[in-house]
Amino acid sequence: MDKIIIKGGIPLKGRVKLSGSKNSALPILAATLLAEGTSNIENLPLLKDIETMLRILDSLGAKIELGKRSVKINTESVRNFTAPYDLVRTMRGSICILGPLLARFGRAVVSLPGGCVIGPRPIDLHLKGLEKLGAKIEMKKGDIKAKAKKLKGKRIFLGGAFGSSVLATANLMMAATLADGETLIEFAACEPEVADLANFLNGMGAKIDGAGSHFLRIKGVRRLKGGTYRIVPDRIEAGTYLVAGLITKGEVAIEGAISRHLGAVIDKIEEAGAKVEIKKENSLHIKNSGGLKSVNVITLPYPGFPTDMQAQFMALMCLAKGTSIITERIFPKRFIHVGELNRMGADISMEGDSAIVKGGRVFIGTRVMASDLRASAALILAALAAKGETEISRVYHLDRGYERLVEKLSTLGAKIKRVE
Repeated sequence: MDKIIIKGGIPLKGRVKLSGSKNSALPILAATLLAEGTSNIENLPLLKDIETMLRILDSLGAKIELGKRSVKINTESVRNFTAPYDLVRTMRGSICILGPLLARFGRAVVSLPGGCVIGPRPIDLHLKGLEKLGAKIEMKKGDIKAKAKKLKGKRIFLGGAFGSSVLATANLMMAATLADGETLIEFAACEPEVADLANFLNGMGAKIDGAGSHFLRIKGVRRLKGGTYRIVPDRIEAGTYLVAGLITKGEVAIEGAISRHLGAVIDKIEEAGAKVEIKKENSLHIKNSGGLKSVNVITLPYPGFPTDMQAQFMALMCLAKGTSIITERIFPKRFIHVGELNRMGADISMEGDSAIVKGGRVFIGTRVMASDLRASAALILAALAAKGETEISRVYHLDRGYERLVEKLSTLGAKIKRVE
């Protein structure tokens, strides 16, 4: 099992180019199951989760031609409708194949998905919505077995205990594109990745209105055709590099970032006393002139502060002056990184679904263990700012969501290496 070793205390300087969004790419790859003909997906991030999704599509019978940062997928030869457990169990995004398989082929068998251990993430909204559209669903030995002779458009309310659901919105939006009649999805997720999926589907011939809002209207069509589409840049990767520049008291330019996708993150960074400059279209510049102050953060569905940036921002707040309260409203158990940050010298205590971060600390290099994807990023950020050397184990999580992270940080001047 690999580990990452970092010698901290070096300000990061230079330019870094973003990869395509993982959270856009996964449902878009699943959506190719809806198309007759070949779909060409560009700006594909080179990640473990992407590899897993392509392997799932291949196991179903899709023909895949992988380029350097693109993939051509033809699903006309799909004849298998059961996704293999060994692949599905590793990645929650695999649930996105359920809606497309049902809509186009009328049946699907998908194991309950896995992914990072960040607390309960039920799929009840997915199943509730598909049943509303006319699917018959049963749970058997850990598998979701679904059938539908023909899905029919309905009104679906998607509000859950922690707000709207991105993956449920994606799944039902895809299913509704080939349903008879009109589907109305109320309290839909409005994340940029949902809008990206809607743009891809509309390019295939779907009729979706309202993407980017909490109300979607989908008029079912008889067929969808393949097309060419370019995935948007990854906003969470962009936010992570913004924090990397700040936490190391460096100066970093981020190429490819869409600033309007990062409104809440930029707002909190500027509230803390730093300045994010939008140098030109799709380019951000961050510089830490010192004197960051603590700010409170509450994670919320988009356009609120993203839960996928909570751990990284917590690492930054450990060094800021004052005390901050970071409250998790999406995944209340997503605080496994707290113990490891404390091992590095942080002073963080827990009260319910909030972390109380006493700032003004100094990170000290030591041995720590990553628990999930974003916690891994937080520990790397802390290590970049730490005195001495930090050794981070279980770093395979990073391969699921950050493309060439070690290499990109090295180009910014970080003393970082990955070893077996």
